Amino acid sequence: MDAEGFGELLQQAEQLAAETEAISELPHVERNLQEIQQAGERLRARTLTRTSQETADVKASILLGSRGLDISHISQRLESLSAATTFEPLEPVKDTDIQGFLKNERDNALLSAIEESRRRTFATAEEYHRESMLVEWEQVKQRILHTLLASGEDALDFTQEAEPSFLSDTGPSGRSALDSVEVAYGRQIYVFNEKIVNGHLQPSLGDLCASVAERLDDKNVSEMWAMVKQMTDVLLVPARDALNSRTSVEMQMAFVSRALQFLEQSYKNYTMVTVFGNLHQAQLGGVPGTYQLVRSFLNIKLPGPVPGLQDGEVEGHPVWALIYYCMRCGDLVAAMQVVNRAQHQLGEFKNWFQEYMNSSDRRLAPTAENKLRLHYRRALRNNTDPYKRAVYCLIGKCDITDNHGEVADKTEDYLWLKLNQVCFEEDSTSSPQDRLTLPQLQKQLLEDYGESHFAAGQQPYLYFQVLFLTAQFEAAVAFLFRIERLRSHAVHVALVLYELRLLLMSSGQSARLLSQEPVDPPMIRRLNFIRLLMLYTRKFESTDPREALQYFYFLRNEKDSQGENMFMRCVSELVIESREFDMLLGRLEKDGSRKPGVIDKFAGDTRAIISTVAREAEHKGLFEEAVKLYELAKNPDKVMGLMNKLLSPVVSQVSAPQSNKERLKNMALAIAERYRTQGISAEKSVDSTFYLLLDLITFFDEYHAAHVDRAYDVMERLKLVPLSQDSVEERVTAFINFSDEVRHNLSEVLLATMNILFTQYKRLKGTTPASPARPQRALEDRDSQLRTQARALITFAGMIPYRMAGDTNARLVQMEVLMN
Repeated sequence: MDAEGFGELLQQAEQLAAETEAISELPHVERNLQEIQQAGERLRARTLTRTSQETADVKASILLGSRGLDISHISQRLESLSAATTFEPLEPVKDTDIQGFLKNERDNALLSAIEESRRRTFATAEEYHRESMLVEWEQVKQRILHTLLASGEDALDFTQEAEPSFLSDTGPSGRSALDSVEVAYGRQIYVFNEKIVNGHLQPSLGDLCASVAERLDDKNVSEMWAMVKQMTDVLLVPARDALNSRTSVEMQMAFVSRALQFLEQSYKNYTMVTVFGNLHQAQLGGVPGTYQLVRSFLNIKLPGPVPGLQDGEVEGHPVWALIYYCMRCGDLVAAMQVVNRAQHQLGEFKNWFQEYMNSSDRRLAPTAENKLRLHYRRALRNNTDPYKRAVYCLIGKCDITDNHGEVADKTEDYLWLKLNQVCFEEDSTSSPQDRLTLPQLQKQLLEDYGESHFAAGQQPYLYFQVLFLTAQFEAAVAFLFRIERLRSHAVHVALVLYELRLLLMSSGQSARLLSQEPVDPPMIRRLNFIRLLMLYTRKFESTDPREALQYFYFLRNEKDSQGENMFMRCVSELVIESREFDMLLGRLEKDGSRKPGVIDKFAGDTRAIISTVAREAEHKGLFEEAVKLYELAKNPDKVMGLMNKLLSPVVSQVSAPQSNKERLKNMALAIAERYRTQGISAEKSVDSTFYLLLDLITFFDEYHAAHVDRAYDVMERLKLVPLSQDSVEERVTAFINFSDEVRHNLSEVLLATMNILFTQYKRLKGTTPASPARPQRALEDRDSQLRTQARALITFAGMIPYRMAGDTNARLVQMEVLMN
């Protein structure tokens, strides 16, 4: 039978093949066995996939249908969802369906507004976050800079080997971090500020600081302050800022003139000390005056004949040496006296010197100056008399490359010689070797020679003098500030310059201690005065905040990069670092009045400063201190707002002596008492939250003390949660108006209230059977009421739009079940 079947099948196949070949329209396809197998596998896989998908759909329908879900409806809803990113009509509408069109437009407008608001909110949050990080980073950078001296010129460590310190190794006893010198300076700063604050005539800060040097019995410090007073005693030129004033020709000429006067007076004092110390050798006599003083000085300095000196002698001394030292002592009249005595040997020099002496700026007329320079180049450049060459170079301001080491053997002599050669007028006829400007001299001393040339580590006062006398005040102060034991002197020199408007200050607070700005003229340096002052006070601000405050008062007119007043900012940091809130800012008395603090003396509007400190304290997370400060500043909104944040986490905690909750509760009650007595109130929502949190604290205190009935009465009066089914809707609606500080405690409030109801229920079940005093009906009513209240709490917990913590709902349901 099988053979017949296969035979018949073969016959049909051959017939089909014959019929197919007879049809010419169809293409002839030939496949080998492998291709037929692959095609079959593809057909089989496609059939299985469709079958398995249909099988899965059937199984899903059975599973979901058994749970009451209509899978066909769900499929239709899923298919209707669109992943379009743009807002399109929510439902397709006909062109004539006006109602549907308007509905779609309204919905699209709402969604667009929501999307735009969301985008703007995120952008604003990002911007705020970025600004906050930048400000915080800027503050951190400033704190680092103020704690550590920057690298570079600030980090040099000089050894003090040969120079004894005038400070004792141990500071004054007690908690103060100030040494005796700093205390003495601080006392003068206090006197200075007192005069200004009280509206008196402003005293000279330079004189006050110089008086400290007199008491220190240190010659170097005394000379330093004498020089500072001399150099700053100039007629200030009216200008818009210190830079224009300092770079004006009149001011620079005044600085050079004052520096020459100081050097000349110092040298005259030196000659007097030398002569009076060697009276026998000096043979002082004759008419008192500079001429006789110089003659006696030369008896000591040049006791015998010196080879190479020219043009004879006057009273046994070389004529050019007498002229030079009279000029070195600053007495041109005495020098003229020598010139007159030796005029026959000096030729035309007498006329030149006469003109030089009578000129207001110590300079010859151009014609005479050129003639003298020509004579010098032809006849005197290689002259063997060093004093003659020096005098000609002084009067003619020529040959600036010659340092005259034979006569100017000390730094002060060299400086005096070079300052005398400085020119201010533009003179195109002068050759470069005959013209020395003040910036050129400054560059030579500060950059070309520098600290190593002057051995600044061993002679800090000398190098400070070199820079200061050449009007490089900022570089001089910055150098002296780097030496720890001389830092107090540097700071007070800077304060004197600042008060006289002679100090060039850095434009940015983040600049180095000594900086140079691109727009400034050459050799102009700027001092970061704010940083200098903050570095100085960093040492003692935590132990001596009163003294630090005196120094910060100098910054009352300065602003930081954010435009904030530097005095307020420094006071804010000082108060927070020292924690001396009551002493510096004042204290609030029990009756609400404010006891003044140290700050009241410096500012008329103390409320602004206290508010600034309060904001800084709040920013640093010192909320309790911020509350006290905001109350001092009379800002009830911030007081109650911060108290709400502080009270919210501790409302449900158990009160214990010395606990965090007990301290905050007492603080809040004192504030509430003061505000109610004085009739002060904050913004309505903040005010109501504050008093509600206080009531909740009372509720939890009663609850933790097992005073169930009293706790229940408190909650009933608060009307925070529903205690009947009728009030559920009302309480849910009212819940929306509660602040986050109250909502945060809702879980604990519901659990505590349910516990109270459960405790009352157990107590009711544990009572004796009904009696005439308490009939069975009353017990049943009470039982029903407690269960109804528990059910109301459960309903309320499920209806409010707030996700409560943990297993709150489960515990509520568990207790409600136990009551049923």
